[in-house]
Amino acid sequence: MKDNRDVFEALVMVLQFGINMIVPIMLCTGIGVWIYRRYGHPMIVILLFAVGAVAGFQNIYRMAKRIYSREPKRKSHHVKKD
Repeated sequence: MKDNRDVFEALVMVLQFGINMIVPIMLCTGIGVWIYRRYGHPMIVILLFAVGAVAGFQNIYRMAKRIYSREPKRKSHHVKKD
């Protein structure tokens, strides 16, 4: 049963990474398209897409950092040579 739980936790983590990346990109691109249609500035779509991508990568970095800090530290089995 523990194996199933590990699989589900891994699946949820993968989905969270995807959502944390896609949502800021879609929101910023949507706002860029709205501004383009309203005011006619086509470069704003590309600029806001890039802002959304940077925000998505930042979200993923923070999430990975949080997950990594929660994992128990594994002991190294290196042999010390004198």
